[in-house]
Amino acid sequence: MGTIAITGATGFVGSAVLDVARQKALSVRALTRRPQADEARIDWVRGTLDDEEALAQLVSSADAVIHIAGLTNTPNPGRFEAANVTGTANVIAAAKAAGVGRLVFVSSLAAREPDLSAYGASKARAETVVKDCAMDWTIVRPPAVYGPRDKDMFELFRSAKFGIVPVPPEGRTSIIHVEDLARLLIALVPGSEMTRGKTYEPWDDNAFGYDHAELGTLIAEAVGNPGALTPKLPASIMRLGASVDGLVRGSKAKLTPDRVGYMLHPDWVCDMKKAPPLSLWQAVWSGPEGLKMTADWYKKEGWL
Repeated sequence: MGTIAITGATGFVGSAVLDVARQKALSVRALTRRPQADEARIDWVRGTLDDEEALAQLVSSADAVIHIAGLTNTPNPGRFEAANVTGTANVIAAAKAAGVGRLVFVSSLAAREPDLSAYGASKARAETVVKDCAMDWTIVRPPAVYGPRDKDMFELFRSAKFGIVPVPPEGRTSIIHVEDLARLLIALVPGSEMTRGKTYEPWDDNAFGYDHAELGTLIAEAVGNPGALTPKLPASIMRLGASVDGLVRGSKAKLTPDRVGYMLHPDWVCDMKKAPPLSLWQAVWSGPEGLKMTADWYKKEGWL
């Protein structure tokens, strides 16, 4: 395996992908907004998804691109188009100009229901850009991703510590540990007839997903507070919570109206028909074990 170009390498998922690349002694060229420490086998390229020169440098002589970078949450839904759709098109244009043949694109399960949120709609449009690009592509749609360094699901862990884990109304969701997702993305880099033009929805060892309250209980147990309450919040309360979060935290709000839009959907369980081939990848972390490992990391790092 030659050089892999990676966008989003400094983010939550991207950092885990770099960890796997290090373990496998792979050569990586990674896009970054800020200066990074020198490291063997990692060539950092300063730039953004709208910087043509930086993208050209990123993909030069690369054998494959893993496109992870994107916007997952913002109080301004209009920003999703530029970050997730135009940004993806820019990466593809640079890769094709450089003669890179292989693309692994990280989408989202939210792309399955584009009418529910601006985020999901932007990811669905980005998938269309990928499918029309005439490259050897594979799309990965992760469900809820958790693990060390994650700041989104961390809020549920923190709530559990104080005895309550508020969850959405009736519904089920799949989850995946970030380390398992990272291993899949690296495993897909070589490409093959088996993976070309495929869209995968990876999950942990539970193919049926988790009821929201069940997941809340698992998080509470992971932090050592099994008696925590897991109330299912009505849609009206969640929308009110989004308004309050916007007022309190502004641009740093985690619970936005757009995010509430897809959180209220009752079925975010991965499609078994879109499972990655077992010969290529299998999840290592079960839900309970992965959540416990994540809680322990938060405690060790002083987050909890």
